[in-house]
Amino acid sequence: MTCSHQTIIQKNIEQISQQIHEAELRYSREPHSVQLLAVSKTKPIEALQAAIDAGQRRFGENYVQEGVDKIQHFEQHYSQCKLEWHFIGPIQSNKTRLIAENFDWVHSVDREKIAQRLNDQRGERNQNGEKNPLQVLIQVNTSGETSKSGTNHDQVFALAELINALPNLTLRGLMSIPEHVPDYASQLAAFEKLAQLKTQLQARYPQVDTLSMGMSGDIQAAIEAGSTMVRIGTAIFGQRDYQNK
Repeated sequence: MTCSHQTIIQKNIEQISQQIHEAELRYSREPHSVQLLAVSKTKPIEALQAAIDAGQRRFGENYVQEGVDKIQHFEQHYSQCKLEWHFIGPIQSNKTRLIAENFDWVHSVDREKIAQRLNDQRGERNQNGEKNPLQVLIQVNTSGETSKSGTNHDQVFALAELINALPNLTLRGLMSIPEHVPDYASQLAAFEKLAQLKTQLQARYPQVDTLSMGMSGDIQAAIEAGSTMVRIGTAIFGQRDYQNK
């Protein structure tokens, strides 16, 4: 990676962070209430290092083995950075152990079997002997598209009840990838549905505090609706190269 590319990544992070700050002010959100999750799937170590140099500490990965390789690299060489790793892709049953053992957060839990496996395969304590539950979001299919992962609205509370009872998981909130729509009003309406569901969930489980929604093309609507974590990839790192998967 060239120095110019590193500089571009750092400038992109500065610009997006400024956009988030301005949106917080515009929509009367608390300062720093919206976190930036850098979606780094298919990106090389050098790109993540450039983001780290710009102050970014939260990274989202979609592919399990690729994500684990990155986690292990940075734990070995940059343990002082205290990075936070989020798994945001579809979860296959045969990959739950790697996710449970390596990631800090999982955004894409959408069925009881996966929640149970993540709990059973998560160590109760970390290497320092501290309690170490996996932070979990339930992925909701807000658009009803059969091609989208996520549980239905009417199944959220049953899944939440299970997750809340599992000792090695902490239920933190909801995530969605809404149907792509170009107009702002439709984007906002989709996000507001999830925000309302999060409010209902929070009434039962006070620790629920996270709404993972909003990407490069709909970040403003997501923040207006109440997102607490926006997932930004292309606007930080450029177009994805799936050959590096």
